[in-house]
Amino acid sequence: MTQPEDRQPLIEALGVDLDPDLLTLALTHRSYAYEHGGLPTNERLEFLGDAVLGLTVTDELYHRHPDRAEGDLAKLRAYVVRTQALAAVARRLTEHGLGFYLLLGRGELNTGGADKSSILADGMESLLGAVYLQHGIDTARKVILRLFGALIDGAPDRGAGLDWKTSLQELSASRVLGSPSYSVSSIGPDHDKVFTATVVVSDIEYGTGTGRSKKEAEQNAAEQAYEAIKAQEPDA
Repeated sequence: MTQPEDRQPLIEALGVDLDPDLLTLALTHRSYAYEHGGLPTNERLEFLGDAVLGLTVTDELYHRHPDRAEGDLAKLRAYVVRTQALAAVARRLTEHGLGFYLLLGRGELNTGGADKSSILADGMESLLGAVYLQHGIDTARKVILRLFGALIDGAPDRGAGLDWKTSLQELSASRVLGSPSYSVSSIGPDHDKVFTATVVVSDIEYGTGTGRSKKEAEQNAAEQAYEAIKAQEPDA
């Protein structure tokens, strides 16, 4: 896959202009930077975008749900900003998705890095960080609410999605399948680990998930397992 020179579809999907150099930085994964002599990476923008996204979603949920307790609001926010949700938004950006535009090293490209949820989620946060850096919080908020509006709207109705591990445990018990068991592995340096979790129910592997923490990876694996087991019901 070659890096497209025309990034206009990505700009149109965001709905705001970005300085070309800033956009390039937002799209530069560390694997590409390493292969090209230590270029700057998008990790600082990712750090910034994570904070801007978290603040915007928290503020929106706080004002939309005045009667919700802090714990409930935290679960709603976690549902909206989880790795899988960010990756889903990234995949819907333009006809080809965000991965088409990311600058990745050859190793990452050859192992499907352009569609890895963790890389897409990080890239999405980097773009939001770039929008905030150039245009400020008001514009960044508008972009976030447009791109994540459906997730924010649907969060209270997800039910199981607020805590997939608990919901999977309850579903497994109701189906007399026994308790789910999880195994977790990680790759990367201590400051930037990516965790992968696998969940097994009744000796069958039902789900895998990745995340930037062990908890997030297990939740994503539990979500996949929950949906798989639920789909086995005749009336699912």
